[in-house]
Amino acid sequence: MDNQRKVIALGFFDGVHLGHGALLRTVGARAAELGAQPCAFTFDQSPAAALTGREIPLLTDVEDRRWLMETLYGIQEIIVAPFAVMRDMDWREFVTGYLQKEHHAVHVVAGHDFHFGCGGEGTPLRLAALCADLGMGCDIIPKVEIDGVTVSSTYIRALMAEGRVEEAARFLGHPHVLSGPVVHGNEIGRTLGTPTANLLIPEGVIAPAFGVYATRAFLPGGEVRLAVTNVGVRPTVNAGRTGVTVEPWILDFHGELYGETIRLELWKQLRPEQKFDSVEALRAAILENAGQTREYFASKERTPC
Repeated sequence: MDNQRKVIALGFFDGVHLGHGALLRTVGARAAELGAQPCAFTFDQSPAAALTGREIPLLTDVEDRRWLMETLYGIQEIIVAPFAVMRDMDWREFVTGYLQKEHHAVHVVAGHDFHFGCGGEGTPLRLAALCADLGMGCDIIPKVEIDGVTVSSTYIRALMAEGRVEEAARFLGHPHVLSGPVVHGNEIGRTLGTPTANLLIPEGVIAPAFGVYATRAFLPGGEVRLAVTNVGVRPTVNAGRTGVTVEPWILDFHGELYGETIRLELWKQLRPEQKFDSVEALRAAILENAGQTREYFASKERTPC
């Protein structure tokens, strides 16, 4: 049984934005002070979607949330709990039985708007008071703002829906990420000399605005390559405009990736998706986008810190 003392961040963490980052950095600092393991607690589905019955497209699935928290904030364990179970649990039992007894929490960190337990009766104020009674540490983190705008997953989703990925990155604290297994496509890109690795958007995850993006691709084994990525329905070669796909052309890469999972960072929208008069015009546009992508990242390298 794992008896490691833990400092645990509490939340859903969709997108792992700068507001979440304030919690996760605090977890790291407290864990270092206490000689404990930095952890995060999250749900397997959106609480808002589960409670309202509405579809709420997510910025990230569980695996991308896990990767971001581990990579950016040094979180060593992510506890993924079924929301259906947590929803019906008494808020006191969540703290005393689940966090303290089952997961050996010695300190917890939550946001100013975190509610939990049956009926959402657990509030930040109640959490702090109960932790004090139990001898557990507790930090409640206030909202984070940029230029007077509260950092929130809802606001970032709106930016992504408009293709404003550079603005979204300001609020995320990192480029938007999207990952999935490489599947077989119609291989039109291969015939154009611009072979793509076709990804399916994970179920429940938001599709960025249709368009072409300058991206970075994280490949199996840790290799990172520049890529030109089309998000959309490929109107030039898909007359029915069916099926939203994510198709990165990974620059200077030669190899097979079918069945492998790759992760993309979306850095800049180069142009909206459009229908060209011919596949030759499409190919010319893709080659131009490749040049733009190389120049974009080269300019990033030239920009002083």
